[in-house]
Amino acid sequence: MSTTADPVAQGVNSPVVDVVAKTTTTVANAIAKTVAVISSTVSTSSTTGATSTIPTSSSSTPTTSTTFAYTPTPSPIQSTSPSLEDGAEKLSVKDLSQALQHFGIVDYLVFIAMLAVCAVIGFYFGFIEKKQKKQKLAGKDGGGAAGVEERRGSEALDYLVGGRQMKVFPVALSLVASFVSGISLLGTSTEIYVYGTQYAFILVTLAISGAISWYIFLPVFCNLQLTSTYEYFERRFSRRMRLFGASLFVLKAIVWLPIAVYVPALTFNQVSGIGIHTITPIVVIICTFYTCVGGIKGVVYTDVVQSVIMYGSLIVIMIKGTLDLGGFGTVWRINQEGGRLNTPEWSLDPTVRLSVLSVFVGGTFFKLQSTSINQATVQRFMSLPSLKAIKQTLFIFSIGLVLLYMGCVYVGLVCYATYYDCDPMSTGLAGRRDQLVPLLVMRVLGVVPGLPGLFVSAVFSAALSSLSTLLNSLAAVILEDFVKPRMGKSMKENHVALTMRVVVVTFGISSIFMVYVVEKLGMVLQLSATLQSSLYGPMLGIFTVGMLMPWVGEKCVFIGSIASFLTMAWIAVNAQIANITGSFRHTKLPVSVEKCDYDFDMNRYLNSTSEYEPHSGSSVYHMSFLLYAMLGALLTIITSNLATFVYGRQDIKNVDENLLAPVVQRYLRKNNYYESVELKKVEVPKLSESSD
Repeated sequence: MSTTADPVAQGVNSPVVDVVAKTTTTVANAIAKTVAVISSTVSTSSTTGATSTIPTSSSSTPTTSTTFAYTPTPSPIQSTSPSLEDGAEKLSVKDLSQALQHFGIVDYLVFIAMLAVCAVIGFYFGFIEKKQKKQKLAGKDGGGAAGVEERRGSEALDYLVGGRQMKVFPVALSLVASFVSGISLLGTSTEIYVYGTQYAFILVTLAISGAISWYIFLPVFCNLQLTSTYEYFERRFSRRMRLFGASLFVLKAIVWLPIAVYVPALTFNQVSGIGIHTITPIVVIICTFYTCVGGIKGVVYTDVVQSVIMYGSLIVIMIKGTLDLGGFGTVWRINQEGGRLNTPEWSLDPTVRLSVLSVFVGGTFFKLQSTSINQATVQRFMSLPSLKAIKQTLFIFSIGLVLLYMGCVYVGLVCYATYYDCDPMSTGLAGRRDQLVPLLVMRVLGVVPGLPGLFVSAVFSAALSSLSTLLNSLAAVILEDFVKPRMGKSMKENHVALTMRVVVVTFGISSIFMVYVVEKLGMVLQLSATLQSSLYGPMLGIFTVGMLMPWVGEKCVFIGSIASFLTMAWIAVNAQIANITGSFRHTKLPVSVEKCDYDFDMNRYLNSTSEYEPHSGSSVYHMSFLLYAMLGALLTIITSNLATFVYGRQDIKNVDENLLAPVVQRYLRKNNYYESVELKKVEVPKLSESSD
């Protein structure tokens, strides 16, 4: 480990810190000015309250929702639409969609500024900061061996884990930014619009999964100081298991990378009209550049800027959207009367989409595989200098993630309160679900120049953080799990540097071309969500067996993981086929189109009515998507233990105690296992308990 402390680690002000500070100040000033503009634009709305009458429901179709006599503050788009009373011709869906695409010069400048700041941060850590560190090392070297020893292994250490000298708050914000992709930023709000607030209760599981991670998984990774989490598989089981885990991670990355950038490109196309294949190469090249040259430091500090943008845009949307509707009371009332303020169903039926079982039990496993064993998450924790710093980061990360998701949930409520009487997905105004929130943004924020650009920057920030994180993690996995074991100690520092950067560039550029495939195969977008659970569910089971069950050997866990992976892949594929063919759909909450003031194809609305009729299913692939990770983990654990009856139990003395969770080590000591069986112990440098 390199003992040289960089300026950021020492808390010395550096140019990148100044850039982040100036960016944060600029965003704060912009928000303050925006609030002032919002106050002036909605000052008249205080005199136009929202009145409700007795709800009336129509029996013509099963999808007609209760409607209310509500007079919202007219938006610019509404004011340009000919009213029914005037007898003028209504706008068509196509004309209204084009009218919403008014991305101005200020919006483009805001978006370009975000990309420019990211590129500058990457340039700083790739060239300026790196040059400063070389000069310090040269001064320490002095022709002796100390400087040479200090540089040994420093290239991969700095590039992948920041020399293990990163600061708590930037890493916590980086975790938040990389955890929330553009898909989840848009999808969470859409989830609330379509199914209600049931999904919001999954935030409770963040505290549960965080506690489990802290007491079981993170202590093992910290003590071993692993760069690639799959190195654990080789130490605990075999080289074969390490390659199996690393291969599944690379497979997931290949599918996920183009999707991560494709969904934000759809948003940009919705608000600006610019083609997907025009904006995608520009954004991916910039992301690949700062990830390639800046390493994890460039990724983390760009994530800081991007997380500030995400929080700022959500705050602006929540404030402006609420004021346009007449206040929080109106938003709450409309959602309550529309059935959106719901809780998970009290049912143990696994086919219920969001039940108490799936949300609280399945959701815990779902979040656990994301926060405990995920390569990108663990890699950031390993970049911190001490266990105390890791604990602080985990706490800040959990709080920040909860706040961000709560913002997305509230935006979903604002979205329904805005479109409760004219559903844009039924009329075709929003061609895809992911375009529902951008549609709201252009209606609510289009009046203020720069705010649509801020929102688009937020969506792309979420995508870029996930993209850069995955590229950096790919460099770590391919270098540590595939290249280094073959090259051995003969691999020089310049070869290490070249390998990591070639991996980043190769996968970054390939994602541009993979967007064409994703665009043609719409099914891939749906399969990607279940792919992650079908992969990481078995992976969570392998780590659980390794750290909590020392009697399970390599053959047993290999059979268990293969059986679990194949089973989950079969369930995931059949579930998507059932969803696409319409043989099984989870029932959506009702919507209405009774108050639409534009022309649309009524047949499209009538054809969608089946999505709102009650459905039921009893097949295993009808289960809730939140149960996938739990089922995959349990299949691995159960099958591995059953296999011990065939291949026998492993002798505990052959297991390194550093590979076991602290709770298992304490149990073995308490029951005097160390007196009868000596655990094989290998000296591994441990992190200090207090930060430097």
